Amino acid sequence: MPRILVTDTINLGTARFPDIDVDDRPGIARDELLDVIAPYDAIITRSRTQVDDGLLRAATNLKVIGRGGVGVDNIDVEAASRRGILVLNAPEANNVSAAELAITLMLAAARGVARSDRLVRAGVWDRSFLGREVKGARLGIVGLGRIGSLVAKRAAGLGMSVAAFDPYITRRRAEELGVELCDTLTDLMARSDFVTVHTPFTEETRGMIGAAELAAMPRGGIVVNAARGGIVVEDDLAAALESGHLRGAGLDVFVTEPPPVDHPLLRRDDVVVTAHLGANTVEAQRRVGSEILERTALALLGDISRGAVNAPAMAPEVVKALGRFLELGEVLGRVASQLASGRVRELEVEFSGTFAVDPDPIATAVTKGFLEPILDEPPNYINAAAIAKERDIRVSRVVAARSRGYTQHVLVSARGADVDTAVGGTVLGDHIRIVSIDGYPIEIRPERAMLICTNYDRPGAIGRVGTVLGDAGVNISGMQLSRVGDDGLAMFALTLDAVPSDDVLDVLRGLTDVIHGLRAIRL
Repeated sequence: MPRILVTDTINLGTARFPDIDVDDRPGIARDELLDVIAPYDAIITRSRTQVDDGLLRAATNLKVIGRGGVGVDNIDVEAASRRGILVLNAPEANNVSAAELAITLMLAAARGVARSDRLVRAGVWDRSFLGREVKGARLGIVGLGRIGSLVAKRAAGLGMSVAAFDPYITRRRAEELGVELCDTLTDLMARSDFVTVHTPFTEETRGMIGAAELAAMPRGGIVVNAARGGIVVEDDLAAALESGHLRGAGLDVFVTEPPPVDHPLLRRDDVVVTAHLGANTVEAQRRVGSEILERTALALLGDISRGAVNAPAMAPEVVKALGRFLELGEVLGRVASQLASGRVRELEVEFSGTFAVDPDPIATAVTKGFLEPILDEPPNYINAAAIAKERDIRVSRVVAARSRGYTQHVLVSARGADVDTAVGGTVLGDHIRIVSIDGYPIEIRPERAMLICTNYDRPGAIGRVGTVLGDAGVNISGMQLSRVGDDGLAMFALTLDAVPSDDVLDVLRGLTDVIHGLRAIRL
């Protein structure tokens, strides 16, 4: 009988599987876990247990890792993939709770709940405050993914008119939800009495709602952020409230959590705050536990169709044969997604050279990697193709008519009305390499953070960039240069120990006599 070990506190619900033995040991110590893990077929965790390479070496019989919730930061997914271990999660279980909290914050901010609560507790019965109704008001949703879609349905039930900005959602999908799709964020802000944010935190969404966007809202607007801290610029939000341009705000997330006690937004009665409680309901926690138990049990019984995070959702022999090319595909997809500066309508994955098996799964890996930076819930190898189709992104596979100069080579091209970018790569030995970007031959080992710069090819150009980074305390771990054509432009790629702050990136972009284009890549 397959055995599952549950190592963290999690509500498993009432469902049981007669063919599965579940051993519930929440809070088990690391040393004890290493001693007992060997015979288990699966492990279920939350965020406490670190499923790292050391634990996986001891788990000689492990086939499945189940993570209750969305994140898998505590799991070494790459090490699990190398061992053919399937990693599962249950990202959908929290969606309803997160959507309801956004609506709660919106209503609370509209009716001055925080202010009145404080006054009543202080013995002041002040009935002078006038709130505002949401019926007939205009709600703007930034990010129309799963949670944003649930918010749209609930807002419509409250009698609100709903619009959204999401460059990765098709107009057909918006029409199905009864939502008007705006072409630009500024357009959405200008027509919204209320704005709620439901996007992932990425380089693209960092600080996307700042002073200019808040100023575009009608006077008396209300902003809600129950997604991730840093998407709304907190200082700019405080300034917009202080000036009276905005009426209120509702926040479940901050850049620093918990925020410092002297944070300017915490001192305001027109701001309703909660402690990152989007997933914290009895029902959501029950769903998380029951769903991850069900998915883990079904995976042990042969059904791997739900919640798969990593490559072992494919046949083990395919994973073994393609090896690190699957990881390469994900990397190329992530890089292409962040290089693209507009709405992508086509992903073309070109294969050249001889692969041990059909390389088509690499295209799935590319699709998964491409979608990761733009979704609020990470895609997997099972659903990536369906999500791309839902967002009207065509994925095509082609075989190169000529060699690209490598035994095996993968070229990913992202195209749209205003987008045309390409990144190529290969695996040399056991190391992934990016070997071209937008036609520039450049060999670089992808790291957690990279800067891709197109610069005017003149003495001192790279040195000035290095000086800015050095002054900011950002260490450069690697650098590659490339020059093609006679247009005076060259490219250099830097690998960094950390992604520079927005202020540093702004300084670099200001070197217009040196830099023609600069893009920060997070991997």
